[in-house]
Amino acid sequence: MSKQTIKEETIKETQEEEKINLLSSNDIKGIAEYILNGAKNIIVMTGAGVSVSAGIPDFRTQGTGIYSKLEEYDLPYPEAIFSIDYFKEKPEPFYTFAKEIYPGLHCPTPAHYFIKLLADKNILQRVYTQNIDSLEHIAEIDKSLIVAAHGNFDTATCIETGEKIDPEEVKEYILSGKEGWEEMNEKYGGLVKPDIVFFGEQLPTRFHKLLEEDFPKCDLLIVMGTSLKVRPFCSLIDYVPKNIPRLLINREEVGVKEDNELSVLIQQMEGFKFEDECGDVSLLTDCDEGVREIAEELGWLNELEELILTGKNKLGNK
Repeated sequence: MSKQTIKEETIKETQEEEKINLLSSNDIKGIAEYILNGAKNIIVMTGAGVSVSAGIPDFRTQGTGIYSKLEEYDLPYPEAIFSIDYFKEKPEPFYTFAKEIYPGLHCPTPAHYFIKLLADKNILQRVYTQNIDSLEHIAEIDKSLIVAAHGNFDTATCIETGEKIDPEEVKEYILSGKEGWEEMNEKYGGLVKPDIVFFGEQLPTRFHKLLEEDFPKCDLLIVMGTSLKVRPFCSLIDYVPKNIPRLLINREEVGVKEDNELSVLIQQMEGFKFEDECGDVSLLTDCDEGVREIAEELGWLNELEELILTGKNKLGNK
């Protein structure tokens, strides 16, 4: 497989398999029953929507999303704040923005703790996240179970020299403002960047390696809080075996075959087929409400609330 694409022949094989609905009912009750009957290799895919209640805005929501609030940075286009070419030319917007979203300033949400609950029950195969906020790790999900598809702030590199820089030092410099990051770059002889994947950069090797191992074994896919508009992450929904149930928890339906934009992005892949009642289930609500609903169906709601409370107490009730 190339660094940026999923194995096309494997995807084709999964598309050609006959779809069999393994759920007793094509709804949340059916998903809960399926989990209780022995699902043990659950993969969770998350986007910015799982972190909204932590105070971190998503990217694309009109009026409140990050891309709608970047006028102050005088960018040529919103995505430039995560463009490697633009960063090399003008790093100040990213450093200023990074100061606002640095891990440690926000706490995990109920959605993160639901994923933690799956891990505690030894039925989480992996969580694949587009997010760079490290809230999965802060929720005490083992790092081996987390794949940060777009990187995060846990490591940092000087892009001129390739030298790895202490991430805590980088955090201190960036949080101190313009004088701090200018001093940092002078000290290390070039621009220092947290290892977040910018547009124009390769995704982490670990992402490609683990998805080849994980997705063929997946027995339930849960997708939460993502627009499914960024490749190659969006294509992962079709990388699970064809008969595997898939649950979308999101404010609106995304990833459906009729979505013309998505069809172009994922090159005629299948997408969700909610109307066919073939094992694809959508729960159209915010992520926190959605995980509470499924936890209640599972009989795990008290455990989830206890995890949330314990986490808040550990983090000082932020």
